[in-house]
Amino acid sequence: MKALIYTGGAILADNVTEHAKGNDLILAADSGYRNARTMGATPAVVLGDFDSLGEVDLPKSAERLQVPAEKDFTDTQLAVDIALKKGASEIVIIGGLDGRLDHTLSNLAILEDLQKKGIPALITNGYNRVRYLFATSTLLPKSGFRYLSLLALSEKVKGVSVEGCKYPLKNATLTRDFQFAVSNEITENCALVSVRKGGIYLIESIDT
Repeated sequence: MKALIYTGGAILADNVTEHAKGNDLILAADSGYRNARTMGATPAVVLGDFDSLGEVDLPKSAERLQVPAEKDFTDTQLAVDIALKKGASEIVIIGGLDGRLDHTLSNLAILEDLQKKGIPALITNGYNRVRYLFATSTLLPKSGFRYLSLLALSEKVKGVSVEGCKYPLKNATLTRDFQFAVSNEITENCALVSVRKGGIYLIESIDT
């Protein structure tokens, strides 16, 4: 089961291609409820301390979970935990990539944690779309995101190859303290990104 988690922050709705379907589980973390409604989604679960959302009339079908403002987890982390407990096998987070840098980095770290759990995941706000890859390959169709960047998370990432792009790579080594695989562009119908050893953020972006 796929879970879509809507969190707060600005989104470019027209460039978000991940939409809820039939049996998908839909959750909203606090003010992410507004993003869910903007995207035409009705959350089954709305959670958070509601410091950002405030008073709002939720659908009668929605489960409201209020948590203390002083807590050990962010609202997005709590939403991910609930999604996993409800049986999610894939997670898409929508929002959460602007505003406070600490929250953005925390949200990105969720992708690495989910990868370790064997859960495919991505986060997008329409301006950017991010995946975490660890010793694997992925095929990316050409889309509304112009730029493709690879940022090393491990101290040293080996065997990095990129095909179908303006600047191809073959068996390259990326290091965390020298990020050079930035602002590539997909020139073919799709790009193939491969990593033999280590972890990277694969980031698709548009100009704003």
